[in-house]
Amino acid sequence: MNKALLAAATALALALPLAAQEAPKGYPSPAEIIAAAPKGDWVAIPAEDLLVMTLAPDSEANPRIVVIQLMPAPFSQGWVHNIRLLARSGWYDGISVNRVQDNYVTQWGDPNYDNPEATGEPKPLPQGLKVMGEAEYLASLTLIKGSEETMTSPAGLRASADPYGSSLHALGWQLAGRDMKLWPVHCYGMVGVGRNYSPDTGSGAELYTVIGHAPRQLDRNIALVGRVIEGMEHLSSLPRGKGELGFYAADEADKRTPILSVRVASDLPAPDQPRLEYLSTESQAFETYAEAIANRRDPFFITPAGGADICNIRVPVRRVAD
Repeated sequence: MNKALLAAATALALALPLAAQEAPKGYPSPAEIIAAAPKGDWVAIPAEDLLVMTLAPDSEANPRIVVIQLMPAPFSQGWVHNIRLLARSGWYDGISVNRVQDNYVTQWGDPNYDNPEATGEPKPLPQGLKVMGEAEYLASLTLIKGSEETMTSPAGLRASADPYGSSLHALGWQLAGRDMKLWPVHCYGMVGVGRNYSPDTGSGAELYTVIGHAPRQLDRNIALVGRVIEGMEHLSSLPRGKGELGFYAADEADKRTPILSVRVASDLPAPDQPRLEYLSTESQAFETYAEAIANRRDPFFITPAGGADICNIRVPVRRVAD
């Protein structure tokens, strides 16, 4: 091979993307562990526990659908009741995203309710909404079926201490606990209830999702009611508001994203109901997956970290194969 061809071949080899290079053999990656998990380790999510939120199409007329999984008992059940009621009454239809604060939250609700830029009368709330106390931000360990046997965190990460409480995985969720109390944690994609100053705890009419680094200081101070499991990109990529706390200012009305509808998935026609499942947090596959995240040994990594933040060990969710 002449020098010119050799130089070209060398440049081409250097230009190949990492994915095109032959990876060295080693430990499986978390994605490979998830793909190999036995079918029996996956748990179906009931359609009653799913919300399907349809945003207005984007600027290129592409549809934007967000699927939210609601918290299971015993967590936040008063607010979850309200959210189902609000969805089934059609109250959420026609509201909008009113606040997008960079590295913090995207928030939606009635633009005329408790909004610095409100211009009209708020929508009347439906009858039958529950009012919760602040004690309901927490759940008693004794209310969890299986109690201590169920409350496990995998791969030596059980009850790993952090300033916000001991972190663990159970019932398919990321949790924290202390003194026989448990609570869900503010990880990326979690959905919470907007509220005013204490003792107000919010009704579920104002909701937000975390779009940045986990604001764990909010744990036990606001009700968490679910997590976004599909379509998170539609909420995290919205234009940021320039008003206080990321609310859209008066001259940014065009930035508000309309919410066309929110439906409980079980109320949709069967073909339109999303069929999703999560990897059981009590399974051996999840334990192997979590340990692999805490101590990456697959070929790209050099030094295992020795642990991982609870929010970095996300519970895998997937569509049910037809």
